[in-house]
Amino acid sequence: MSAERTARSDITVPRRWGARLAVLLLLVVAVTTIYVTNQYLTQRFTETTRNRAELRIALYTGSLISELQRASVVPQLLARDPALIGALNSGDYTQSSQRLLSFVDEIEAASLTLLDSSGKSVAATDRNRLGEDHSLTLHYARAMQTPGTVFTISRSSAGGYVFYYSRRVEDGGNNLGVILVEVDLQRLETSWAGVSDAVFVTNGEGRILLTTEPRWRGLREAEALDRQSAPSAIARAIRATADWSALPVDAYLRGEAVMRTETAVGFEDWRMVSFTTYASVRERVNGVLALEIMGFAILLAATFWAMNRKTTSRLIIFARESAELRKLNARLQSEIAEREKVEKDLQVAEQTLAQSSKLAALGEMSAAVSHELNQPLAAMKTYLAGARLLLSRKRPEEAIASFQRIDDLIERMGAITKQLKSYARKGAESFEPVDTRAAVNAALALMEPQFKARNMTITRTLPPGPVMILGDRLRLEQVIINLVRNALDATKTVQNPSIHILLAEGETVTIQVRDNGPGIENLENLFEPFYTTKEPGDGVGLGLAISSGIVAELGGRLMARNAAAGGAVFELQLPILTDLDAVTAAE
Repeated sequence: MSAERTARSDITVPRRWGARLAVLLLLVVAVTTIYVTNQYLTQRFTETTRNRAELRIALYTGSLISELQRASVVPQLLARDPALIGALNSGDYTQSSQRLLSFVDEIEAASLTLLDSSGKSVAATDRNRLGEDHSLTLHYARAMQTPGTVFTISRSSAGGYVFYYSRRVEDGGNNLGVILVEVDLQRLETSWAGVSDAVFVTNGEGRILLTTEPRWRGLREAEALDRQSAPSAIARAIRATADWSALPVDAYLRGEAVMRTETAVGFEDWRMVSFTTYASVRERVNGVLALEIMGFAILLAATFWAMNRKTTSRLIIFARESAELRKLNARLQSEIAEREKVEKDLQVAEQTLAQSSKLAALGEMSAAVSHELNQPLAAMKTYLAGARLLLSRKRPEEAIASFQRIDDLIERMGAITKQLKSYARKGAESFEPVDTRAAVNAALALMEPQFKARNMTITRTLPPGPVMILGDRLRLEQVIINLVRNALDATKTVQNPSIHILLAEGETVTIQVRDNGPGIENLENLFEPFYTTKEPGDGVGLGLAISSGIVAELGGRLMARNAAAGGAVFELQLPILTDLDAVTAAE
């Protein structure tokens, strides 16, 4: 018996070591397979992503060249227009501006301007530019000296660039004047910003002319990335790439890897550069790796099941794990199929994006009217109630003051409706120097009746002197009122509600609105139209969406976060105005 037991023991020991070696070998094969698969698929999917980025930038380049070529023909046609030639000969320009307006919608130019032989603007699609002197401008001088069409670039007051095609108007060998066509390239920037890429165009000197990031204009690429690492487009496009660092990194922005694609535009030594995120590559590779990991996990579970087939409890556990893994495998396969379908629909979505955004803007605009008028109407109701009480107490002077405030609110409502009515035509050229400190005080004064009704504690920290920006004061006040009103709603359930407003001046103008409410639950969807956490009837979810759009038009950005001590913090950053002449004019 002793000899038999010894023999069995000798047989069992090799079997145990063989099973352990089999498990170890399986683990080595799994790690090797996953590593090799990761390297191969990363290279393959990265190449696919690069090809798509190159195709996209080729489409962008084609649209830019098409826009420039289409606009270059316009001066040649208008320079031969008999009506314009006759007006320059006779000096009668009463119908010239109307003549230019009849062309501007068809050619889709930003503006058309007719200059006489002295460089004076005698007809224009923008009536505010009539009478301007262009005699010292480059586009006038080069057009008068060159028989063909001339392309020039000038810097706008808002910090961007304006692109012109100009051509002199001749009659019988005499130079009568110059036809000036401003090329509208802002539409291209808007379409580029609609996808998850940062795109810019540089001239022969390497200066950025067109970009999805306004703060990059006029800088070289290295300067732009050092000064501002893309707060909007790149921040939306880039996701963390901390794991599986085998990606062929082309550039780094704020410590994260992106793919850089560059191509020649084929016009005036221009070049176009785009940055593309590696997020899609990582997701697709991780999906395949997850399937492999699950396959090896199932194989390992089966191995353990064979090794421990005599143990019923372990058999049940492995069977349950196998079922869960199969369900997870099915879910991952479904997600992979859905992602492939989304990629196929991407091209169609990009083509319909422009039209969809127009239709969405119409819907939001109709709701925005009622939303922006709610605050003045609420204030009017409060002042009417106060005036009624004052009249009943024989205090007519104070009641008249309340009626005066109501009259001011009516004027403000009229300004809001007028502004919304002309929203589609409003642009940066209508901006003027604005003291943000005065805008904050005016907005808080409008909200004062609601503060008193709620016993709200309001603290404000303002600089001693003016803090100037280039923008629209009424729109800035709308944004501040929306933020303060949200803070007022967020503190309804707080015993001692308080709001703190901070105005700071540095590289940018920063306005913070902080409350002591419960904070924000969903920061991701906070600025989407019609998203709201309020009860039905208390709001439609447009306040923050409208405010974000206004801030974007002012060249800034609107952010939100939860404070460490509790409550929500909304931060508004705007470009500071440092032009001393503009500040003096505003004062």
